[in-house]
Amino acid sequence: MTRLLYSWLVSLFCFLSINAYSDTPDPENWQQVVVSARGQTVYFDAWAGDPQINRFIAWAAEQSQARFGVEVVHVKLSDTAEAVSRILAEKLAGNTDAGTVDLLWVNGENFATLKQNALLFGPWAEQLPNFSLVDADNRPEMREDFTIPVEGLESPWTRSQLIYYYDSEFLPSPPPNAQALLAWAQENPGQFTYPRPPVFLGSTFLKQVLLELVEDREALYRPLVAEEFASITAPLWSYLDQLHPVLLRAGRSFPSSGTQMRRMMGDGEISLALSLSPAEASAGIAAGELPDTVRSYVPSSGSIGNVSFLAVPFNAPAKAGAMVFANFLLSVEAQLQAYRPEVMGSTTVLSMEQLNAQERAAFANVDAGPATLSAEALGKTLQEPHPDWVGALEREWVERYGAR
Repeated sequence: MTRLLYSWLVSLFCFLSINAYSDTPDPENWQQVVVSARGQTVYFDAWAGDPQINRFIAWAAEQSQARFGVEVVHVKLSDTAEAVSRILAEKLAGNTDAGTVDLLWVNGENFATLKQNALLFGPWAEQLPNFSLVDADNRPEMREDFTIPVEGLESPWTRSQLIYYYDSEFLPSPPPNAQALLAWAQENPGQFTYPRPPVFLGSTFLKQVLLELVEDREALYRPLVAEEFASITAPLWSYLDQLHPVLLRAGRSFPSSGTQMRRMMGDGEISLALSLSPAEASAGIAAGELPDTVRSYVPSSGSIGNVSFLAVPFNAPAKAGAMVFANFLLSVEAQLQAYRPEVMGSTTVLSMEQLNAQERAAFANVDAGPATLSAEALGKTLQEPHPDWVGALEREWVERYGAR
């Protein structure tokens, strides 16, 4: 082979490789998506604050490599806003096809920012073969993210609902609502705390309390009108002014994460905690982190629930690989694995009505653990407020309490 021919073949190979990686795949042609995905590396930017979630993502990445030839690298985030800012900066710099994020775990305020600034690839989510398993036609939450229409720009992969967990040996009758929680905390100072906003779990606690106290709940589901913020949120700040002095360490410091709060519970520092995973307490018991007397409950009026989604940025180099991995995460096998409390304890986004008898039985046969609430016990799910309220609440909280 002549040097000239060798050089030409090398150039041709590089050209074909680059184009195979950068061409925009057609989600409607799923067979071609799978072919294009093989050999790609997907940089999956996802919150990494929980070891169980990290281990599940590592398992899913191993499956992706073995089954589809798609390598998945978990880019571990402490705050999803980091990745959103990076994607926005890449667009401003004219980077249209060589982004650093291929797949992003996102919801709420961050999704609204990405969609508003045209930073997302799609629509693609409803073309995934496994999307039919979520039964979106009968479950509108699969097409709505914090009141914002998804429009195929992100795919559901897990769901969350706020629960409280407590040690039943010391707290036989936990407080059923926000007002009762305040009264109990005043009688039992130092036995409760919550993560510092803008940690997502801490911000969710603010929204939960506000939803329980506000007179016009529907206002929280509309875009924020700045002039109305002070009056609508006044009950929340009055409540927290009374609660903080009786929190652990008198509200002078707060846990940095739900994981840290779970350790506090296990160490006996507090006797009441909260989580966005209904199986968290059972998982903690199984791991030996919590006593087997821990149980869970939800407020009597219901608790905030949401669906977590996966999005593909507009300039992701490995769009095909990202879609293949997202589709795998929607598979019965992956959802069942995540559902197991010793693995991740995730609430599945799949609709049992869309599964066959054997698949339904597989979920039913999972021992969800002694502290995991049934679907009936989880009760009413409260919708997440409009994304505008999230940042405003977090900023006000930091202004009022962040320096303490």
